[in-house]
Amino acid sequence: MKTLKIIKIGGNIIDDDNALQQFLKAFATIDAPKILVHGGGKLATKMAEQMQVEVKMIDGRRVTDLETLDIITMVYAGKINKNIVAQLQANHCNAIGFSGADGNTIVSNKRPVNAIDYGFVGDVKQVNTETLEILLNNNITPVFCAISHDKNGQLLNTNADTIASELAIGFATKWNTELYYCFEKNGVLEHVDDDNSVIENINTATYKTLVDNKVIFEGMLPKLNNCFHAINHNVQKVCIGKAQMLFQKDNKHTTITK
Repeated sequence: MKTLKIIKIGGNIIDDDNALQQFLKAFATIDAPKILVHGGGKLATKMAEQMQVEVKMIDGRRVTDLETLDIITMVYAGKINKNIVAQLQANHCNAIGFSGADGNTIVSNKRPVNAIDYGFVGDVKQVNTETLEILLNNNITPVFCAISHDKNGQLLNTNADTIASELAIGFATKWNTELYYCFEKNGVLEHVDDDNSVIENINTATYKTLVDNKVIFEGMLPKLNNCFHAINHNVQKVCIGKAQMLFQKDNKHTTITK
């Protein structure tokens, strides 16, 4: 089977024009089928403040009313996504920008209201790979923003880490899929203030111990839950660290295994 790399980048790259430019230049040189997934960084929050739309966050997750959804769509699927695609074209990497609605690639359900009403937030229900496979087989790189749809005309704000994980799972029956989460740290850290204290391998048993001992907590929990969701659904390789892990073999990072 062919290998497919699915790479997710976050705000530390998106919010820094120079870092984004350097990353995309290196990303374009990856000589293998690849999909890029990006979040929204701080730009959506900045835009909301400029438009005097209240920004509501609960446990680090954005509450998405209709006004906020409009802003997110403009920023994620518009400005950020098209800027990335244009820069990839400049680096001779043919790319097409996607939301989950494009090609019916990612279908979600609106998150049910339990203790918290997150608004127009989607939980991924289905990934359709047919259109994406045609592109990948013709050396075209899909670039996904963090928006899906419900097949009834409604766009939904959807966690970018989850989109990356679900795409990797969706391709895993036909491709050897590798999932990379690029963020501001060298990997999962044993000591949060020491960027050199990288835990280089985490499996299910050690993960439980790390959570019980509160070495891993808060923002890292959802990211690692997505990692284990992927590795337990036939994704061949899952790594977390700085983007350099993609391009430098000796770069420290965390690898997730069963």
